[in-house]
Amino acid sequence: MKLGKVEFCHFLQILPLFLCLSGMNQAELTRSRSKPYFQSGRTRTKRSWVWNQFFVLEEYMGTDPLYVGKLHSDVDKGDGSIKYILSGEGASSIFIIDENTGDIHATKRLDREEQAYYTLRAQALDRLTNKPVEPESEFVIKIQDINDNEPKFLDGPYTAGVPEMSPVGTSVVQVTATDADDPTYGNSARVVYSILQGQPYFSVEPKTGVIKTALPNMDREAKDQYLLVIQAKDMVGQNGGLSGTTSVTVTLTDVNDNPPRFPRRSYQYNVPESLPVASVVARIKAADADVGPNAEMEYKIVDGDGLGVFKISVDKDTQEGIITIQKELDFEAKTSYTLRIEAANIHVDPRFLSLGPFSDMTTVKIIVEDVDEPPVFTSRLYSMVVSEAAKVGTIIGTVAAHDPDASNSPVRYSIDRNTDLERYFNIDANSGVITTAKSLDRETNAVHNITVLAMESQNPAQIGRGYVAITILDINDNAPEFAMEYETTVCENAQPGQVIQKISAIDKDDPPNGHQFYFSLTAEAANNHNFTLQDNKDNTATVLTKRNGFRRQEQSVFYLPIFIVDSGSPSLSSTNTLTIRVCDCDADGIAQTCNAEAYILPAGLSTGALIAILACVLTLLVLVLLIVTMRRRKKEPLIFDEERDIRENIVRYDDEGGGEEDTEAFDMAALRNLNIMRDTKTRRDVTPEIQFLSRPTFKSIPDNVIFREFIWERLKEADVDPCAPPYDSLQTYAFEGNGSVAESLSSLDSISSNSDQNYDYLSDWGPRFKRLADMYGTGPDCLYS
Repeated sequence: MKLGKVEFCHFLQILPLFLCLSGMNQAELTRSRSKPYFQSGRTRTKRSWVWNQFFVLEEYMGTDPLYVGKLHSDVDKGDGSIKYILSGEGASSIFIIDENTGDIHATKRLDREEQAYYTLRAQALDRLTNKPVEPESEFVIKIQDINDNEPKFLDGPYTAGVPEMSPVGTSVVQVTATDADDPTYGNSARVVYSILQGQPYFSVEPKTGVIKTALPNMDREAKDQYLLVIQAKDMVGQNGGLSGTTSVTVTLTDVNDNPPRFPRRSYQYNVPESLPVASVVARIKAADADVGPNAEMEYKIVDGDGLGVFKISVDKDTQEGIITIQKELDFEAKTSYTLRIEAANIHVDPRFLSLGPFSDMTTVKIIVEDVDEPPVFTSRLYSMVVSEAAKVGTIIGTVAAHDPDASNSPVRYSIDRNTDLERYFNIDANSGVITTAKSLDRETNAVHNITVLAMESQNPAQIGRGYVAITILDINDNAPEFAMEYETTVCENAQPGQVIQKISAIDKDDPPNGHQFYFSLTAEAANNHNFTLQDNKDNTATVLTKRNGFRRQEQSVFYLPIFIVDSGSPSLSSTNTLTIRVCDCDADGIAQTCNAEAYILPAGLSTGALIAILACVLTLLVLVLLIVTMRRRKKEPLIFDEERDIRENIVRYDDEGGGEEDTEAFDMAALRNLNIMRDTKTRRDVTPEIQFLSRPTFKSIPDNVIFREFIWERLKEADVDPCAPPYDSLQTYAFEGNGSVAESLSSLDSISSNSDQNYDYLSDWGPRFKRLADMYGTGPDCLYS
């Protein structure tokens, strides 16, 4: 059997141990006898087991069971009468015993790292009686370690950082390897560290595993990351030891060891003069190889003729210097600016001051470009005043604007009508004079804010805007009036001199010194015997009674005209009427009822009862009207008049109809419009064909085919029209129908014929036919001849 190099080294290591322990396992059990002692009736000898610890090597690779040791009792004479039994951890599964000889063998490969020892119990039994001949004893089988586990870095791989430019010997990180072998036996678990990759920049302490820098002045800007491979080897690093490795990534962290530097000594930028304030003119940046806070910079303008025109700030994200405008540029005033700008690190490391000043300077030249600018007003806001009494065309004020360009183009003015929708003002296009275009009313609008536009004559697209606030001055053009609608009452039991109302006035005008109103009764009311007025001299007045004994039956309402004058110049006045109602009041003077009609009502009848009675009466009226309407629709007269009924039914029809009240049977307007068309609709009550055939044959009108066809078409439409009355009530008015005593009375037939028929007999038919007799008769009163 051939052995490899590693197996051979292991064999050499464990061979002396195996030889040393083999003698121990042959004398595992010794017997010590205690002195015999006697007891009445019999004598007993006490025996006991004395154990030594068993040892067995781990990782046994043989094919036969590994011999562990031997159990023996002094009772055993070798004749096979004693039987040995083994119990406890691993009994029968890992460890077996020869019940005759007591030999113990291990049947499985053992690993100390899984379990370092086993506790078992042994007992010797009489084979025949199966009773113990010795007390049960406990012993331990300890697994002897060999170097079969390599060191492992449980926390690897590692990452660490160290500042750049660190001195030699600066600690970076500590690595730790763990060996599962027994640290108390031999060198199997004694580990030493070494560096396999990462030299000459770093080194490692062999015993502690601390990684340190090995070179000075390592520059992050040159190389910022290193990969190290660290080895841990047991057996104190001797040959034959097992080893494990891990990787360590070391990153050089930044320090401020690089000053900022501008890539160029000077910069030049062109900007138009129309650029708004706060706009960005340029971005400049000083290069700094550092990162993070070490690369943070601040910029400032240290010199130049643009100190008040421009400012510079820093972009926190990009560390750029942003140059912006602080004041408006004017090409006509100044065409260029020169700025001296400094960039400096904010966080300076004193250790690296020797590397030079951590700031730099550059020059920025800004060229202002001319653009066509809109006209500029002499003032951003014009304030003007005008009286509301000003006539149309009154001059309010003047605005002025000019072209700021070198061409100085003429300017024309106009008003932005979006700010003057009512067109109260006009402006002279050439002079900028603002005048009134309408009458003004301060009470409608006290201040007018308008926008004036100034346009260049040569370039109308260039428009400047000026703002004008026109304040309307007040005049006394509104008379005073009551401050509110007063509801004044006086009690029937009021006493003379009793205050019944306090009034005040308002005026839409706004005099400079405030309002002052004067109250009095009009001349016709000054001598009344009912009420008087007292001016309180504080823009209020008090109405008082002059007598007592007011009675609603005599007069329920009084109208008191009050004359109010303001303090304007000229003063204005108005007459306002105060309505005073006489009321019945309780003991506290609170009005209970103010209606004079209350005295006419019965004493025991309340208002609620009257409302209920009125509701009942109205309900009865509505019911009567409904009944009358329903009966009329059914053609059932409320009073039967036989004579009237006979006269109204002189003309008989073959079919029943609605009679003279049937106004919906046929539309006479259709006779006047031959072109009218109706939608054909299906009747729901009868079938159109049957209904059509059931019609009686009417007497047609000769010599008038147009009307015959027209009426016939209307008849067919009515037959299929669901909105028409029932088919048996359809009537035509071109003829009376069969059985008529008077035959046809149609004026159409009469007019269309040239007959000399005499209609004088119509006068004999009674007053109902008087109109027809007058129209067709030949008497002296005939309307037509």
